[in-house]
Amino acid sequence: MSATKYSPRLADKYKKDVVPALMKKFAYDTIMQTPKLEKICINRGVNGAVNDKKLIDVAIGELEQITGQKAVPTYSKKDISNFKLRKGMPIGAKVTLRGEKMYEFLDRLVSVALPRVRDFKGISDKAFDGRGNYTLGVTEQIIFPEIDIDKVNKITGMDITFVTTANTNEEAYELLKELGMPFKNIKKD
Repeated sequence: MSATKYSPRLADKYKKDVVPALMKKFAYDTIMQTPKLEKICINRGVNGAVNDKKLIDVAIGELEQITGQKAVPTYSKKDISNFKLRKGMPIGAKVTLRGEKMYEFLDRLVSVALPRVRDFKGISDKAFDGRGNYTLGVTEQIIFPEIDIDKVNKITGMDITFVTTANTNEEAYELLKELGMPFKNIKKD
């Protein structure tokens, strides 16, 4: 008996549809030149974490619910006296997703979470960094169905960074668009 290995829907879509589309558009010589999604980093700063350490635990717990992977706290790198901040104090939480969990998270983000944003008209295509990476800011964690709205005591946002192997913004834009990211300004070819 051979057990069929599970593969996320977007991972299959990448192999079957996205790679041929990118090969055709950018005229790559080999399949290895096509850009791919390397990792998704989710970062969340916690406002008021200096005064209340429990807020960090809540943020870590919510990130773990959303991603299905263990989150780690982020620490301050220097002292800032105006904010009563000391070097090494926990000020946020982060998760880095790769492989199957990355594709599963992207699938849930595109098909479930983003459509739940109020007055959603698509995401901006201006947040590329020039090296093929894209950062998306989410203002409310309650757009994710894993979060129980009744148990949320403070609505906070997070930054979601998509790290790709693309060399240019145009290649990364096409890759993310083919994977289903709902950009609002569709560029003219």
